[in-house]
Amino acid sequence: MHKKVLVFGATGQQGGAVTQALIKNGHQVIGLTRNANSEKAKALIGTGVDLKEGNLHNASDLINLMKEVDAVFALTTPFEEGIEKEIEQGITVAEAAKEAGVQHFVFNSVSDADRNTGIPHFDSKFKVEQRIIELGLPYTIIAPVYFMDNLVSPWTMEMVKTGNISTAMPNDRMLQQIAVADIAQIVSAVISRRESFIGKRINIAGEELTGNQMVEILNRVTGKRFVFEGFSPDYLRESSEDLAIMYEWFDRVGYSVDIEKLKLDFPEVTFTSFEEYVRGIDWTFME
Repeated sequence: MHKKVLVFGATGQQGGAVTQALIKNGHQVIGLTRNANSEKAKALIGTGVDLKEGNLHNASDLINLMKEVDAVFALTTPFEEGIEKEIEQGITVAEAAKEAGVQHFVFNSVSDADRNTGIPHFDSKFKVEQRIIELGLPYTIIAPVYFMDNLVSPWTMEMVKTGNISTAMPNDRMLQQIAVADIAQIVSAVISRRESFIGKRINIAGEELTGNQMVEILNRVTGKRFVFEGFSPDYLRESSEDLAIMYEWFDRVGYSVDIEKLKLDFPEVTFTSFEEYVRGIDWTFME
């Protein structure tokens, strides 16, 4: 059964991917963005998305939008206004969903945030999760691991151009990863099969590999020369205590997704391996 879905951050990385996956599966999307006049917004309107301008602080506008839909995909970020604002935004959205009588509230969190990690931007999402449960919303928590897409993000591109894959963890430490496109497929599957996922928290990953394995794949696929360089999380502390704590946790504990079980639970999802992800990148930027 096709649904009408409100997607937060529809012009962003995750929200945009979720929007495309939902449309591909026949759902109708109302996209929420802070700037409906941006180039990304204009491109999205051309795909048939009903784009609305708004923010996560205006509860009355959110309630009115949510009354029009069958499901909501919501996400928050601490990297724009900080941890406390993220918690405030997430709770505002959840309470608006409760007021609007939303029948399926899908919240994008982070894997293992419910395990008392001590990582500030994991703990902030878990506080939102707790409020969602307290409200009695018909919810599903989608909790992805580290993004494969971080490999060629705006903040890593210059480093990658030099052939240096530099991360604050040892080169032989496994790290679970997932492609953003796969997160979107899972969200679409969860919304399509609502009854199977109400009240569930789902940690999601596509593959687990070390830094050494990543550069082996990169070298083989691209024909270029990459080197993995691990460094101490202490080097991150001056710029971000949050990220330093996260990388320490990656090395000490790490994500705990049962990837094989996940793939059985989502047979309709085509999971992307790291090698497939690398093959999909246009590497001409290194020339």
